[in-house]
Amino acid sequence: MSYTFDRTIDMPFDAAIEHVTEALKAKGFGVLTTINVKDTLKKKLDADFRPYVILGACNPPLAFQALSQERNIGAMLPCNVIVQAVNDDGSGGVMVSAIDPVASMAAVDNPALGEIATRVQGMLRDLVESL
Repeated sequence: MSYTFDRTIDMPFDAAIEHVTEALKAKGFGVLTTINVKDTLKKKLDADFRPYVILGACNPPLAFQALSQERNIGAMLPCNVIVQAVNDDGSGGVMVSAIDPVASMAAVDNPALGEIATRVQGMLRDLVESL
């Protein structure tokens, strides 16, 4: 089972981040965190890495439902969406990958949570396919 939904889009990296952020917003998600992996690895390790940003996306009503059903589910929130250059030099487009919440929560034995994860799964799959 794959744990992400993926799509490669042809646009500049920074524009792709804006595009994905707006697409998330249109689906009812906000971006709580933005982690620039490339910059962090350069700063902490002096390592070069391709453009790579992790967007921590959250749909507040569904997050509230999940938190109400499963006390520690916050350890698996927010839903991460990755925006990364296909190639190290930034050429070849941008790959967008969203977590499959059903796959990530498979270990949690809670049917009510499974229903919520399935709803989020559909939303994120639709989002990636629409890019």
